[in-house]
This record gives sequence, C-alpha cells and structure tokens, in this order.
Amino acid sequence: METLIHTYNQRIETHNSLASALQKKLFASSMFRLVVFVAGAVAVYYLWAYWQVAVAIAVATFALFLFLVSRHENLKQQRNYHRAMVAINEREIQVLNGDFHKLPDGSEFLKDDHEYSRDIDLFGKGSFFQYLNRSVTRDGVITLSRKLTNNNPTTIPQKQEAVKELATKLDFRQTYAATATLLDNDKEPKQMLQWIEEYKSFVPSMYRWLPWVIFVASIASVVLYFNDLINGWFIAGIFFLGLGITRHFLKQINEFSIEISKLELFFQQYSKLILSIEKEEFQSELLVDLKNKILTTGDPASQRLQQLAKAIGRLDQRYNMLFGILANGLGLWDLKQVHTIEKWLIENKDHVRNWLETAAQVDAMNSLGNYSYNHPNYVFPDIGTGDFKLEAVDVKHPLLDPQKAIGNDINISSGEFFIITGANMAGKSTFLRTVSMTIVTSNAGLPIWSDKVRYNPIKLITSMRTSDSLTDDESYFFSELKRLKYIVDRIDNDRYFIVLDEILKGTNSQDKANGSRKLIEKLSRKHATGIIATHDLSLTEVAQEYNTISNYFFDADITNDVLTFDYKFKTGVASNMNASFLLRKMGIVDE
Repeated sequence: METLIHTYNQRIETHNSLASALQKKLFASSMFRLVVFVAGAVAVYYLWAYWQVAVAIAVATFALFLFLVSRHENLKQQRNYHRAMVAINEREIQVLNGDFHKLPDGSEFLKDDHEYSRDIDLFGKGSFFQYLNRSVTRDGVITLSRKLTNNNPTTIPQKQEAVKELATKLDFRQTYAATATLLDNDKEPKQMLQWIEEYKSFVPSMYRWLPWVIFVASIASVVLYFNDLINGWFIAGIFFLGLGITRHFLKQINEFSIEISKLELFFQQYSKLILSIEKEEFQSELLVDLKNKILTTGDPASQRLQQLAKAIGRLDQRYNMLFGILANGLGLWDLKQVHTIEKWLIENKDHVRNWLETAAQVDAMNSLGNYSYNHPNYVFPDIGTGDFKLEAVDVKHPLLDPQKAIGNDINISSGEFFIITGANMAGKSTFLRTVSMTIVTSNAGLPIWSDKVRYNPIKLITSMRTSDSLTDDESYFFSELKRLKYIVDRIDNDRYFIVLDEILKGTNSQDKANGSRKLIEKLSRKHATGIIATHDLSLTEVAQEYNTISNYFFDADITNDVLTFDYKFKTGVASNMNASFLLRKMGIVDE
C-alpha cells in the first residue's frame, strides 16, 4: 500500500504545480484582456473624428477580445482539469486509508425484489459500491451498478482481461475521470438522446446555400455603396429582407435554440472522452469491441461531437443582440447554423447512442480497473466450466480492515448445502457475505482477496435481511415467506447459489425449527446449492439424513469470564453460545 500512496502523492504534487502555474496565467490573461478593452475604448474615443479608423479599431479590438476570452476559457479548463486530477489522487489515498464513507453510496440502486442487492452490503452507507465506485458520468455510475447486479456469470475470462488491462492504464483512467469531472452532469443523457433521435427538421434544404447568397449580396452592396455606385437603399433592402426571412422562422428557431443550447458543453466534453478512447490502444477483447462501437467512416466520433458543439456555440451568438441583428440581416445567421446542426443530427443520430453507451461502459470499467490496481495482492479466480464449484483459500471480505481480517477456506460444489451454526458475533454473517461477495465480484471479472480461487460460475440469490413493509401492510414474517417463495421459484428455472441467514425469525422456536428443516429438505431434494446460518442446533440433524448436507460452525470461547472468537470456519456443530454471557456481562440481567 505504501507504494500506491507514494505514486498518488507524486501525482498530486505534479498536478498541483501545473494548476498553480495555470492560475498565474489566468491572472495575467485577465489583466491583459482589461488592458486591451481599455486601450480599444480610448483609441475609439480619441479617433472618433476619423470614424473609418475608429470603426476598424473597434472591430479589431472586439475580435482580439473574443480571442482572449476563448483563450482564457481554455486556460480555465486546463486548470480545472489539473485540480480534478489532484482531487482524484487525494481521494485514492483516503480510500486506501479506509476513509470512503463520504463518497456516493449508490442507495438509489437498492431493490427489494433483486436477487441479492439488499442483503450483502452491495449498496448503501459503507457498502462495496461506495468503496469501488470511481465512475463520474451519470450513465457510468448506472452502468457500474448494473455490472454488480446483473447476476451474469458469463464471459468472465474476457471481463478479467479487460480489468487487468485497465489496471495497468493509470494515466488513461485518471485522465478519463478528470475529463468526465468537468462534464455538466445535471444533463440526463437518455433525455437528450431521445430528443436527438425523435427530432424533426424544419429548415428547408435551400438554406444550405441561400445564406451565402444573401451574405455575398450584402458584401457586394456595401462595396458598391462605398464606391458611390449604388445608394444606401440597396443595402437596407437586403438587410431587411434577411431580417424578414429570419422572422418567419423566429418562433421555431427560438424553441430549437433553447433545447440545443443545453447540449453544447455536454457534447464538447463528451468529445474529449470519446477522443481519449479513440487514442488509446487496447488489447483485451471487451475493450477492443467497445472501441470499435465508436468508430465511424469519415470523421471520427470525437471530431463529429466537437463539430456539433462548435455549431451550437455559433448559434448561441444570436443572444448578442447587436451581432444577432447584423448577422441575420446580412447573412441569415440563425437559419444557416440551425441547418448545419439539423444536418449533423440527421447524419449522426444513429451513432450517438453507441457513443454515449461506450463512454458509460468505459467509465464503469475504469472503476473495476482502479479496484484491481489498488489491490495488487488480490487474485483473479481460475474460471472453469461445468457444474458449479467454489474453492477459495484464505478468502476475506474486501471491506474488512486489512490489519484485523481473518480469512477462511471454503470448498463447495453443485448440489451441496452447508448448515453453519455458531455464537453471536462469531463470524457467521460475515462469512455468508464473504462467500456472496466472492461470487458477485468473480462474476464481474474482479480479483478476490484470497490466496487462490477456483470457480465454476453460478448466479447468486439470498435471503438475509428481510424487512416488514408498512406501505404494503405486510408483516415481517409474511415478507420473509414471500422472499423464500421467490427463491424456491427461481431455482426451478436456473442454477443459483443460495445464501440464507436465520430464516423464519418471525415465528416461534418450534415452528421455526420445523419450517426451516422442511425448507432445507426441499432444497436438498431439488439438488440446490448454498449455505444457511442458524442458531437452531436442531436443524443440524438433517445432515445425518442427507449426504449432500454438511455441518460447519464458528466457535466462541469463554475462559476466565472473557469471551473470545477465532472467526475460523470449522467442520461440525457449535457447542458454545454467548447470549446469556453477554446479557450478564453488559448488566442487562443479574448474575
């Protein structure tokens, strides 16, 4: 970990230095713009008697000022980029030190009807998602959540290769993230995509060339006027003709401008994300396929997005009243820019979805690559084929404190069911979540905190944290029954690894014991695979009747009035329980 922190600190120092240098340039740029403006204004004031010269100076000053404004914005973006890089590396150091609880926790992705998301600390405060997520774009975060919840145990070797490759691309990952940080994430990509795909053009095709005709006629009339070949009415006629044509479309142009202006900065930044993908050389199959999705004949996707952003920027010049009146009167500016944008939308609307989806996929996969990079001692599972098998040596939960974590071995195959007993706080629930997280992260192509993992893939389904529903007027017990029914129905149609924790808590002890036993027997007859944790020792007797069911336990030791745990997964049935001891020790009950 020290090597990682050293690397991140070096990057912080580098980007802090670059950001500071750019801040100084920004100050100089601001001062120079002020000087140019004042100098131009003074020159125009004193030379107004020579109005031709004054107008020329005013035009030159205005053009120079616009250039300086554009340059200033570029410098500001560069500074913000390096500040984002500093923040990215500072965050990595914080996470490595265990401080990740202020990051977005993905609570919005929790679903009651999902196979496992509510049970295994996948989302929410202190969750694995909160620890893992480095995705920046709105769609990237959603895509990452889907990679963890799609319960898809296919193409794992290809996923692993992509994660391994991205783990080596620190510069690419952080550059991508810093660029994405500058995006306007208030925009909803799906809504924008829908607007683009459903858009209907309103500017006739003749406005591809008519603005040029009006513009050339305007320039020619001005030249002829200054040579005393025509009078000013010709110029006025062309000017008001241009304004009249524009006014005919004004309502539609205004509505179009309001919608499209929202996209300028968004696509300007997305073009940079796409450009970084275009420039990067990938070797793994998944990443190569992703890159191929953005490739187009002719101009590359990044350049096309930049062209759109620039065209929107030109259209936005209409909000400068003086420029808008002159440009529309002398050259149908609004109609020319709208036609250009509409032509772009027609030519590219079938590609935009692929571009946005690819950007989101890379954003999500960068989180996976970052996770692998930050855990170089984790191992990628050896993926097999055929019936399910999980064989892990000294496996640990990724959210445990590295200084305190105790690993365990597990070896379970298709058709086997483990019954786990043990005292409170002995480690049963942590073990269930460790096994569950091993399956979820293996399916996503991530490395595992273990010495060795062999895994024939399977889907996961759990019942560990059922809650009552006041909204649906459901008791806790009925909610739990619905969950168990959901599991039993699902395993009829697909192969799942089942994880159960202290089921049927909403009924009396004898009823619970009988019901739990009948459920385990039914699961065994269905050749189901999984583990169940329970405090009910009578449930362990079922292992004597089914050779596919085995008993394991976590031990507790009370010596000299001191309770200790070793958190080791052992064969057999627990003999020590600690509820009475803890009640007495905490003064809740008398000796």
